[in-house]
Amino acid sequence: MSNSRPGRWGVGTGEFGSVNVAEAPRVLTRITALALKHPGRLALAIGCNLGAAVASLTLPKLFGRAVDHAQLLLQSGAAQAEAARSALWVTALLVIAATLVRGFLTMAGGFQGEYVSQRVGYDLRLQFFQQLQRLSFGFHDRIHSGDLITRGMLDLEGARVFIQGGLMPVLSLAMLLGFASWMMLSADLAMGLVGLGFVPIAALALARMGYLLRVTWLRVQELMAALTLTMEENLQGIRVVRAFAGKAFEMSKFDRAAGEALDYSNRRITMRMRGVSAMQVSYYTSMGLLLWMGGHKVLAGQMSVGRLTEFLTYMTLLQAPIRQIAMIFNSAARATSSGARLFGVLDLEPEIADAPGARPLAPTRGVLRFEQVDFAYEPGGKKVLSDIDFEVAPGRTLGVVGPPGSGKSTIANLVPRFYDVTAGRITIDGVDIRDVTLASLREYVGLVQQEAFLFDASVGHNVAYADPWADDQRIEGAARTAQIHEHIAGLPAGYETRVGERGVALSGGQRQRMSIARGVVPGPGVMIFDDSTAAIDAVTERRVRDALAGATRTKATIIIAHRLSSLMHADEILVLDDGRIVERGSHRELIARGGVYADLYALQTRIEQGGVLDDVPAERPTEGAQA
Repeated sequence: MSNSRPGRWGVGTGEFGSVNVAEAPRVLTRITALALKHPGRLALAIGCNLGAAVASLTLPKLFGRAVDHAQLLLQSGAAQAEAARSALWVTALLVIAATLVRGFLTMAGGFQGEYVSQRVGYDLRLQFFQQLQRLSFGFHDRIHSGDLITRGMLDLEGARVFIQGGLMPVLSLAMLLGFASWMMLSADLAMGLVGLGFVPIAALALARMGYLLRVTWLRVQELMAALTLTMEENLQGIRVVRAFAGKAFEMSKFDRAAGEALDYSNRRITMRMRGVSAMQVSYYTSMGLLLWMGGHKVLAGQMSVGRLTEFLTYMTLLQAPIRQIAMIFNSAARATSSGARLFGVLDLEPEIADAPGARPLAPTRGVLRFEQVDFAYEPGGKKVLSDIDFEVAPGRTLGVVGPPGSGKSTIANLVPRFYDVTAGRITIDGVDIRDVTLASLREYVGLVQQEAFLFDASVGHNVAYADPWADDQRIEGAARTAQIHEHIAGLPAGYETRVGERGVALSGGQRQRMSIARGVVPGPGVMIFDDSTAAIDAVTERRVRDALAGATRTKATIIIAHRLSSLMHADEILVLDDGRIVERGSHRELIARGGVYADLYALQTRIEQGGVLDDVPAERPTEGAQA
């Protein structure tokens, strides 16, 4: 299920179905500014494109001259014919030279433009990925990862291609259209107007086509994002789909989105054909009228055949640039919508960041303390934690237990500042953790979470993820502490064995032990285990606990668990309910008190002994709370 906020982030709101024209100047200027960071290559690309345009503009004159020379060759005497023949050869060689120059410059300009475009894409890609690493957990809670992938790939590509698909063609188009129009109108105003008559009609039709094609493409893009999300969820939950025979339902979901994408693709074909047809009809109408008018002038001796050829060549020359208008509008519209979505993420400031003047954490004793801490995930929302107060010194262990939604995992997430407290403060040796740098804090705090995410890499790389330079002895020692070394040693390639995507080659318990080993390697000053042994059997858990007791004997340790056997040895145990501490004390003290903890212990003991649960009172609901 997505946790995105449609109104804010545009997921599923139809944002893809429109182009915000008011955003165009700001977004397109910003993309152009990125291209200007590579001035040498950009200037070379523009120069080559303009040179190619100049070479193209020489062709109509050369063709007109060639026709006049050919006519003179047919009508003149022997002496004049020889001169005309020589001039015709020179003109032919000039045409070949101009064509070769145009081809070379077009190729060079295209290469340089593509280079600048790809460099901008590279820079944006790095900036976007770096920004995703900076943004706080609160941001990632609100937006779906599939939408971020779409922005970092499809939207980034849409912004990048504007440089070569919109910016570069505009310059050559303006030069070709301006110079050709001036030459035609200055030679013969009436014929120039007739010859250029197709330009505004074709430009309007193609511009409208380009804009509408982009609008429909944005909608197709939205549907493709939905298809990607459907496929991603299906692949991640393929075992659930197979177990519950959900193939037909999944196929219907996928087919519905794919069918809608096909409908929009068909609309795009219709729009394209209408635009191209309007352009072709207007173009050939203008050319026909130009031939009729020019033919009459040639017959009347008011114009040479060569001059008429010039007009027709100018029209032919303008046909390709005019076609580019659709591509330019398409590229600009795509860059506007895609760039706005991309820059919307790049411009965000992290909610959790280093305070001005923050210094690296420099612990002396390493005492962690919560002082009357309140916390809510949303400003003004329901409190997940209220008046939480405790202290954990090095060599001491704090246990936290409570029903789902009571706020246990929230405590774990507050210590490394994944979120900031709403009220109160968290200190290490009396220093508020908001006053130290995030990097130093997170190096000092080790968090082993219940969800043991593993990368598709070797066992050794996964264990040493927090400290890639750890030597083999430390990696093996951490694995022994987590009671996973013997299993790793029995793998085909030992610590070099790949674990597969998300650790699919390992069982749930093995993944959790790998996660524990990964948390032990860097040797942090505060260790937090957030229900990190839930998937481990009781015997192995006892061995892990005993090994961890030695590894963490000099550290402040917090153990969050549902299974009381995981934290019975703690120096102090907090019992949470609805975000408040309802009981606290050692295991013996809490059992003697006969309260919530004692009831929970009696329940778990009966379950382990095979007792029935019919007489167990229902757990109090904790609506709206987050674990």
